[in-house]
Amino acid sequence: MAASPYEVNVATIMHKPGSMRELELDVTVPERIGEGMLYFDKGAQLEVDLRLETLVDGILASADVRGTLTGNCSRCLKPLEEAWSGHVAEMFGYQADESLEYALDGDVINLEGPIRDAVVLDLPFQPLCEPDCLGLDPQTGEKLTEPLPEVEDAVDPRWAQLEQLLQSGEAAADSDESNDSTESNK
Repeated sequence: MAASPYEVNVATIMHKPGSMRELELDVTVPERIGEGMLYFDKGAQLEVDLRLETLVDGILASADVRGTLTGNCSRCLKPLEEAWSGHVAEMFGYQADESLEYALDGDVINLEGPIRDAVVLDLPFQPLCEPDCLGLDPQTGEKLTEPLPEVEDAVDPRWAQLEQLLQSGEAAADSDESNDSTESNK
């Protein structure tokens, strides 16, 4: 089985508290990260600036991660490419421990989980091609360049009679007010 592109060998700094190592990694994403409208597709490139610091009971991995997300606008479905950057900080214990989420696998740490978590938690739920994207015309399917005119809601025929009564009641009230003001002027 081929090694994961997220794996980093830490044999040279293991069990040496106070040791530090900095690496620059270029990771080719082996499978899609993110299931929404915006994601890192298979084959996308991630730049990872990694800092490994040895502690008494494990290795602290801190990384700045950058890449280009791809996907579609949630309103008009226009293809999108958006730069993304995030920060990851995770402790990898020498021993599997319930207080730590990740542990070393021999002399290797696997950054896939922390990177995937950081990306997925930061993805926008409804990405837009531009902040004021109007979406698609429901009739033609074309991208809107101007807002649709507001259409008055049709009155449900079951309420039509009530609508007429309300309108006649308002007309009678207006007529009564004008009569009252005419009489008070006399």
